[in-house]
Amino acid sequence: MNIFTCIALSFVVAVYLIETIANLLNLKNISNVIPQEFEGFFDKEKYDKAQSYLKDNTKFAIFSSAFTLALQIAFILAGGLNYTNSIAASLGFGTVLTGLAFAGILYLICEIADLPFLAYSTFVIEEKFGFNKMNIKTFASDFLKSLIINGIILGATFSALVWLFSNTAHYAWLYAFAAITAFEIFVTFIYPIAVMPLFNKYTPLEDGELKKFVEEYAKKENFKMKGLFKMDNSKRSAKSNAFFTGFGRPRRIVLFDTLIQKHTAEELTSAAAHETGHFKLGHIIKQMLFSFASMGIMLILSLFINEDWLYKAFLMNAQPVYAGVIFFAFLYAHISFALSTISSCLSRKYEYAADASAATTYKHPQDMINALKKLSVDNFSNLRPHKLKVFLEYSHPPVLDRINAIKNILER
Repeated sequence: MNIFTCIALSFVVAVYLIETIANLLNLKNISNVIPQEFEGFFDKEKYDKAQSYLKDNTKFAIFSSAFTLALQIAFILAGGLNYTNSIAASLGFGTVLTGLAFAGILYLICEIADLPFLAYSTFVIEEKFGFNKMNIKTFASDFLKSLIINGIILGATFSALVWLFSNTAHYAWLYAFAAITAFEIFVTFIYPIAVMPLFNKYTPLEDGELKKFVEEYAKKENFKMKGLFKMDNSKRSAKSNAFFTGFGRPRRIVLFDTLIQKHTAEELTSAAAHETGHFKLGHIIKQMLFSFASMGIMLILSLFINEDWLYKAFLMNAQPVYAGVIFFAFLYAHISFALSTISSCLSRKYEYAADASAATTYKHPQDMINALKKLSVDNFSNLRPHKLKVFLEYSHPPVLDRINAIKNILER
């Protein structure tokens, strides 16, 4: 093992250690005392069950991450990348197709290695706490669909990058940035229409009080959308949520059927107002721009993709450009920790802003607070996450912080 390998693996190990410290602090932060704000929503038995759910998931995350890390390091040190490259090269294809074979083998190894953990999470942990509604057939179908769809998307993107870095020399990063940006915008439009329906059924919300309330609110706020949809999440999970998706005419607000079953029309309209707030305040565009900026930084740094040290770090004998693309992406995924924390910080800021927008435009702040409480109870949310865990990973602020922020709006 050379110095370059040691440096590369040290980044990977450092990220794991930081995440593990955050998880351990999160475990230490667990309390069996129900917060006063949730008295009447959480009973003692259910709250204790929620804390057990948090413990089981956190311990499982620590173990599964450690196993994955050990597998990655062992694969690299055992010369697995060289062996994979020899298999791909033996097929006699050109650079792009050989690279696609190389990446495809690694992709399958990663997905198969992750499958037992995904199954355990679904059929042991989620089942134990009453969230799982999937059977083996649905689980297998979802896994295969994801494998194929992600394989096609990643394969197309990877092939384009390999071609660009093989044929456009020093300007490859700029062309790659333009190509990936265009592709991501295209996927943003097409994903809600073509991909999401492959996994869940989306049906227009039937006429009734809820539809009337949401449509009246949307009209008052001059918010145009294709419609309000219900998603059959109950065939996979008992958890609840709502989200906004799409741009232009295809944009829509989606409510889980599990959410509709447990909330009043006013509470659900508050949730819809929150999602509308994200769009009105330009959060989706801002998040996309930040994503593009992060990608631009990554691609500028990819000027080092042909450097000898990058291949030495992964114990490669040859220096095919397609391997360099994967090695760089692997390292960047771990050393871009700072960018991910900035992204999470921005996301939390946007959630506060969307809450404020919903509270001031729909003018049912108590219904919004009740909706947040019910969601937290139904999903066994962690009510007291450690600050480091929030800083590193939370895209949404802790629910007690959100409730206090809404109450502060009422007191102004």
